[in-house]
Amino acid sequence: MSDVKKVATRDSYGEALKELGASNPDVIVFDADLAGATKTGVFKKEYPDRFFDCGIAEGNMVSIAAGAAACGKIPFVSSFAMFTAGRAFEQIRNSVGYPHLNVKIGATHAGISVGEDGATHQCNEDIALMRTIPGMVVINPSDDVEAKAAVRAAAEYEGPVYLRFGRLAVPVINDEATYKFEMGKGVTLREGKDVTIVATGLCVSSAMEAAELLAADGVSAKVINIHTIKPLDEELIVAAARETGKVVTVEEHSVIGGLGSAVCDALSAKAPTPVLKVGVQDTFGESGPAGKLLEKYKLDGKGVYEQIKSWL
Repeated sequence: MSDVKKVATRDSYGEALKELGASNPDVIVFDADLAGATKTGVFKKEYPDRFFDCGIAEGNMVSIAAGAAACGKIPFVSSFAMFTAGRAFEQIRNSVGYPHLNVKIGATHAGISVGEDGATHQCNEDIALMRTIPGMVVINPSDDVEAKAAVRAAAEYEGPVYLRFGRLAVPVINDEATYKFEMGKGVTLREGKDVTIVATGLCVSSAMEAAELLAADGVSAKVINIHTIKPLDEELIVAAARETGKVVTVEEHSVIGGLGSAVCDALSAKAPTPVLKVGVQDTFGESGPAGKLLEKYKLDGKGVYEQIKSWL
């Protein structure tokens, strides 16, 4: 896929914020001393009077944003996923989730593809944490087109939203001219009859590549992109499970509490189906080039293919 355009979804986030700033004066942005990395600096340059750097004080940043939301603003708070979902969990739960305030959390640098920053910064637990907060919407876009659409949808939605973005440039798999984002609705990217691959975020392109490799072996794989993990499109997943009889979930996140767990929750209640959870297997990441880490943890196309082939 070397000839495919690649864009990091954190870049998409910054551009989408800038566009929102032009159309909606109530959109304001808070950052925790990482505007260059989270790309909120793009918004800051255009609208400096609506940008607030809170320093390395993520909990305080979330609390301030909660106050701004209570005053009718649409605040986006940003930092690395490890520091938003992790360090500021209490404030997100109590100051945003409990009163169901209109705060949007833009969490960048999620997953092991953070690369050389290592395990302390590679947050593979954030989806699990955010899923547990009542009323929290959890979105993990697959590419540039979907990320921008997700930011716009989050701004229009009344209530707390967690948006997960990556550091690594990933293939653009959606056509901006035809793509339509619908919160809570999955997207079937490929039809198949032997197995269903349910993927999210960076791993959607890996799943598509794995499906191509499986096809060469005579295995027909349906591929579903789940950009909204909460609320989950249970109807689509249950229908696919009944159609193919086997389900694989693929995510750049721990297999505990993330997409795989959400899918298993739905299927165990409505359509018991064998499930293989592909992701980070109850371990911490490590320092190294992002691409090499994805290969080592078998989250690239070849690695996903090998795990599915072995399971089948």
